Amino acid sequence: MATSFTVERSGREHWKFIQITVFLNYICILHGTAVTQSVRSATIPGRFLVGGLFPVHQKGVDGTCGAINPDRGIQRLEAMLFTLDEINLDQNILPGIRIGTEIFDTCARETIALDRSLEFIRGTFTSLDASDFRCEDESLAKSNKTPKAIAGVIGGSYSSVSEQVANLLRLFKIPQISYASTSARLSDKKRYDYFIRTVPPDNFQAKAMVDIVSKFNWTYVSTVASEGEYGVSGIEAFVEEANARNICISESIKINSNANKNSYIDAVQKLAASPENAKVIILFLRQEDAKGILRAVHEKSMYGRFYWIAADGWGQQTAAVADHERAAEGALTLELQSTFLPEFDKYFFKLNPQDNKRNPWFREYWAKVHKCSWPNVTHPITNPLAKFCTGKERLSLSVYKQESKVQFIYNAVYALAIALHNMHANICGNRTGKAELCAEMTKLNGETLLKSYLLNTSFTDKYGALVKFNEKGDALGRYNIMNYQLNRSTRLYEYVAVGNWSTSLELDTEKIVWAGGTKDIPSSRCSRPCEFDEYKHVGKNGNANQCCWMCIKCKEYQYLKDEFTCEECGYGEWPDLDKKGCHSLAEKYMQWNTIYAIIPIVLACVGLFSTCTVIVTFFNFRDTPIVMASGRELSYMLLSGCILCYLITFVLIAKPSTFICGIQRFGVGFGFSVMYSSLLTKTNRISRIFDSARRSARRPPFISPKSQIVIASILIFIQVLFTAIWLVLERPGTRLYTPNERRDEVILKCRTDDISFLMSLVYNMLLIIICTYFAIKTRKIPENFNESKFIGFAMYTTCIIWLAFIPIYFGTLNSFQIQITTLSVSISLSATVILVCLFTPKMYIIVFHPAKNVRKLTMNSTSTKKPQLTSSSVLNSNNYDGGGAGERIKLSVNYDERFGVTTTEKEGETENLDML
Repeated sequence: MATSFTVERSGREHWKFIQITVFLNYICILHGTAVTQSVRSATIPGRFLVGGLFPVHQKGVDGTCGAINPDRGIQRLEAMLFTLDEINLDQNILPGIRIGTEIFDTCARETIALDRSLEFIRGTFTSLDASDFRCEDESLAKSNKTPKAIAGVIGGSYSSVSEQVANLLRLFKIPQISYASTSARLSDKKRYDYFIRTVPPDNFQAKAMVDIVSKFNWTYVSTVASEGEYGVSGIEAFVEEANARNICISESIKINSNANKNSYIDAVQKLAASPENAKVIILFLRQEDAKGILRAVHEKSMYGRFYWIAADGWGQQTAAVADHERAAEGALTLELQSTFLPEFDKYFFKLNPQDNKRNPWFREYWAKVHKCSWPNVTHPITNPLAKFCTGKERLSLSVYKQESKVQFIYNAVYALAIALHNMHANICGNRTGKAELCAEMTKLNGETLLKSYLLNTSFTDKYGALVKFNEKGDALGRYNIMNYQLNRSTRLYEYVAVGNWSTSLELDTEKIVWAGGTKDIPSSRCSRPCEFDEYKHVGKNGNANQCCWMCIKCKEYQYLKDEFTCEECGYGEWPDLDKKGCHSLAEKYMQWNTIYAIIPIVLACVGLFSTCTVIVTFFNFRDTPIVMASGRELSYMLLSGCILCYLITFVLIAKPSTFICGIQRFGVGFGFSVMYSSLLTKTNRISRIFDSARRSARRPPFISPKSQIVIASILIFIQVLFTAIWLVLERPGTRLYTPNERRDEVILKCRTDDISFLMSLVYNMLLIIICTYFAIKTRKIPENFNESKFIGFAMYTTCIIWLAFIPIYFGTLNSFQIQITTLSVSISLSATVILVCLFTPKMYIIVFHPAKNVRKLTMNSTSTKKPQLTSSSVLNSNNYDGGGAGERIKLSVNYDERFGVTTTEKEGETENLDML
């Protein structure tokens, strides 16, 4: 008789029940699978049930299962069984309470994994409280069997599988611990709140891979990823980290979950078609996808074209490189750091098909590794060469190597067992040790188990590895870096550990052998690295993360602000040798010990000595006719101007300062004005005397010594006035000057424009021009009055010096040393010309012919036979100052038709007064 029942639930539970029912119906319709369908599983009976999901078979075509997966399938499954055996024998963990398991094959597919996970949640429906159900006769419904408490699920392997399973198990609050799923998305506790893992997320692995790329200065790489959470999220994390370090992606390829041989060939051809300098390929692939890529490289004979950097999906697996070792040569692969479990090897080597009944796939594994077939009564094998399996074959290291995830499975099972032990101890108390669970533990609270116990579990396993979870349920990130290379001794390819990564990279590059057996580090760049003094030009459409550029040299006065910009150093600064910054240039100014300073100093010293000698001589012979005739006052003033011109050389060579610059601006013009004002007064006096004598005998005005001093002083004062106005309008100071095209040189100069300096000398040029005019005008004065001729020679020479000085001075603006030397020498030469032309004849007579330095000289003109025209005039005889008053001499001036005045008479006596 059929019995019907009704379910009495609260509103919240009822809504949840409807959601779960709809979800399960959707899965059943989608996959065409009944929830009650019987599937194969590896089982161990126990009071606690721990589920397991492993890719026992590889992914097949069209959604089916493929060949047996020896390492990632059978080894991992047996690792869980081995761990449960060890735990059940351990009296320190749930003593007297056996932990059982039910393990299913996912075939590395999300759909199959979801279908198998329904077996775990069936217990949830059968473990409902009997009070929730009532028969028509008002009696309570009874279950046909005692439900088992589902503690948690170990698995899955691939991230895409774990994501789908986690979405299902969270509805029933069943904790899930993965031993291999590393997708960073699974760290999102809002979506996967019942998922934890004993492996780190892929963002750690992505950082490690970027560190490897940066280590070898690779900036242009391609990526290949498997479709699904593992590959896509891994590559996303890599690209994000790579962009932050200016590493660019040439090609980014995704391998579909149903990829076939042609898909892998297309991917390899696309990689080969990308720029040849993008040689490094980043792989976030499942094992079967990595094998497919290598197979395509092998078929296309593209050996040595690519350099692989592979995530732990390839890792240290021999299955990934089997039969395609040459295509994989030189690969750097990452493998989670794991400890070798010697006890598991002992356990596994003892397994055989006759005794291992709990693993329904072990016979298939046995046939795979021993390359034999089991006799089939229904379909007998007719091939006489076929090798039959006997079960007595022995496992050896040639067909077995401990898989890298064994320890993580071991730790995942232990973490769940320890959490159950702690929960049981807290809830059941003294009842621990009995074979039966206390009533509170018969229906596990998955939320309490996860959040109060499992996430807080921390222990060190018997092999020394620390097991703990962070707030996101992730384990610590530690990786070994392996290099797949040919062993020169055995001539076999093998994985060699070359480094590790935890928080930073440690890599022994000397151990690495690249594709082709070379140790030369390959290059993977779009453009060559720019030199230290070059910047990257990425074009109009470029951006800061592009890796294709042109290297353009910075100008010599620019520094490298960043790798894309050169910037000028500030005024008075110059780039450092490494072009990373600028430093202040040393200020240059004339040094006293250079040839540019020594030459004008020597010339000035000789001039000063000569001038002082003349002054002393004139002072000692001040009462002699030749000194008195030359006009002592104007001579001393003229010699003072020479001294000033010589002294200004030392001011020009001195280090510029506000005081020195003020002295320069005042001293140059003042020295010249003293010299040329005196000369102008002298030549003007001579010209006026003889011009007046031609017209009348009347004495010209303002020819006395005092008048001459006043006139000269007025002329000097005009220069002083102009200079004072200039100093007020443009105050003296210093400035830093950089010559054209010589940015590496900073010259300390006075704050005066070269043009304004030249303009300050215009007045003195005017004095020179006027002096020259009077010198030309008086050039035919008789030989007795030949000082005018010497003044003329001095003025002609001065004009030549100044005409040569101006172009030289302005033509050497880029060489301050030559410019200062030219100015100093020109000033000294101007003084020297005056000194030589005007005073050398007088010094010659005073020193070498003192007999001629008398008042009365023999004159040839008294006996001349030329016709004479006589007139008289009064001439001040240049200060014959015997006692303080000037002596006046009355002269009779005789005019000659050719030469003018030739003879003079004084009170009946004829005398010659030589106007030297």
